[in-house]
Amino acid sequence: MITHLNGNLIEKTPTHLVIECGGVGYFVKISLNTFSRITTGISKTIKLVTHLQVKEDSQTLYGFYAVQEREMFRHLISVSGIGANTAMLMLSSLSSDEIANAITSDDVTLIKSVKGIGLKTAQRVIVDLKSKMAKIEFSSENIFSQDNTNKFEALTALSALGFDKTKAEKAINKVVTDEQSVEDLIKAALRIL
Repeated sequence: MITHLNGNLIEKTPTHLVIECGGVGYFVKISLNTFSRITTGISKTIKLVTHLQVKEDSQTLYGFYAVQEREMFRHLISVSGIGANTAMLMLSSLSSDEIANAITSDDVTLIKSVKGIGLKTAQRVIVDLKSKMAKIEFSSENIFSQDNTNKFEALTALSALGFDKTKAEKAINKVVTDEQSVEDLIKAALRIL
């Protein structure tokens, strides 16, 4: 699976990008939120996290400026009745934080405000994802961001090892430095835990 692209930006529109990596041009569908955060000009280097969707008749690459947005996309497409295009439309209309907050606060009206989302689909999104959003704790201050990839990876690894997410995040924040690798960050956090 293609998890990220790092290459030259060849084409930029509000709905897609073309990124050249190693002589190959990748067509990547994006949300308006991702488009608005890309300040890189044409022929400049860009890095996007991605999700590859393989179907019987197509392979589509979706790109996101931040890991947080990709995680929300993956949660949305897990809901029955929400396809990749609808999930991208939701992420174009609302930020990941707004969607997560709407789900946790049962705000059917906000979710329903997205074009193509009806009452039943909005309710299904809330029912299916509410417990997942409580575990993930999306927020603007969350560890999920493009700038904190090492922190995110370390937190994911510690959570996978069975450590409490809140305690692990506190430990990581105590030991993190700018030049630290993921492995060193995990080792330092384990000394505290």
